[in-house]
Amino acid sequence: MTEQEALADPRVDRGKPDAAVVRDALGVGAAVGLSGFAFGVTSAGSGLTLLQTCVLSLLVFTGASQFALVGALAAGGSPLTAAAGAFFLGVRNAFYGLRLSQVLRLPRALRPFAAQWVIDETAAVALAQPTRRGARIGFVVTGLSLYVLWNLTTLLGALGAEAIGDTDAWGLDAAGPAVFLALLAPMLKTATERAVAGLAVILGLGFLPVLPAGVPVLLAALAAPVVLWVQGRRAGEGLR
Repeated sequence: MTEQEALADPRVDRGKPDAAVVRDALGVGAAVGLSGFAFGVTSAGSGLTLLQTCVLSLLVFTGASQFALVGALAAGGSPLTAAAGAFFLGVRNAFYGLRLSQVLRLPRALRPFAAQWVIDETAAVALAQPTRRGARIGFVVTGLSLYVLWNLTTLLGALGAEAIGDTDAWGLDAAGPAVFLALLAPMLKTATERAVAGLAVILGLGFLPVLPAGVPVLLAALAAPVVLWVQGRRAGEGLR
């Protein structure tokens, strides 16, 4: 029986016990949710108010895009450029949604609410489960725990940044990029992914001194199509 058939047949239950799925989901939610503190500090240090920082976490709720937005603003970029960079980073969640819609098959009335929780972590936990029941539990528990903890630590981080004053003097301006790299590094498992990441770093850092803040992030997004084009050329030449 294929994975799709197992997910489609409610009589099949070959996944982990519900308690194990909940434990794993809570572990992911807690580990990643704590990094909201770094976002709160970074956002406050970039000049956003406490209210703006908290609203970003409540409504946007995708860490990479949030860090990209406040990072570009902190570097002096325009709001439009910063928002564009955050938007392109967030586009990947739409592709997660396409896959999760097939796996979870939630009632139509719940889909708009579930869409808020379609991020890297919920997709990873849900797609790791071999049954639909496990996928739904993993998605809901990861999403709920991460959403609550991320927003709580965002608030604490923003309040802490206001209390200590200049975040640059404490070196906390590096917290956002450090957390982002820590989340990204384990995902680079294939040669293609590492090549895309490496080229993106070269493009981003290379154009950083000569282009307005936020624009190098947009150019770094070209790394993926460039690497795929090169690989396609090599594959085509190998078939000749």
